[in-house]
Amino acid sequence: MTIYIVEDDPAVSDALAVLLENLGFDVVAFADAESFFRHPPPTRDDVVFVDLVLPGIGGVDVIRWLQRLNEPPHVVAMSGHSQRIIDAALRTLDVLVLRKPLNKEVIVAQLAPLAPS
Repeated sequence: MTIYIVEDDPAVSDALAVLLENLGFDVVAFADAESFFRHPPPTRDDVVFVDLVLPGIGGVDVIRWLQRLNEPPHVVAMSGHSQRIIDAALRTLDVLVLRKPLNKEVIVAQLAPLAPS
């Protein structure tokens, strides 16, 4: 299993990558959707953390693309916006949402069932 991070804020991306690597996951990070799309797509065993606000192609479009894959990965949306804005952006999508600032305990709890043994 690989965890992909699509996040344009280097501090958030680096902190999340270090946390996930310390939990034993393989991590690949991208600063934008365009570079993520140039990489082979994730599989159903993978997890993709997607910031909702990205330069260029937005996070909602990334999530829609991921959900159209034949075997879509687990998707975790990330946002620092208000719940009202998040709900409006994701109204037709069924994804887990983590609010920024990210919380280690919440991330660990969400990934526990997927953690490598």
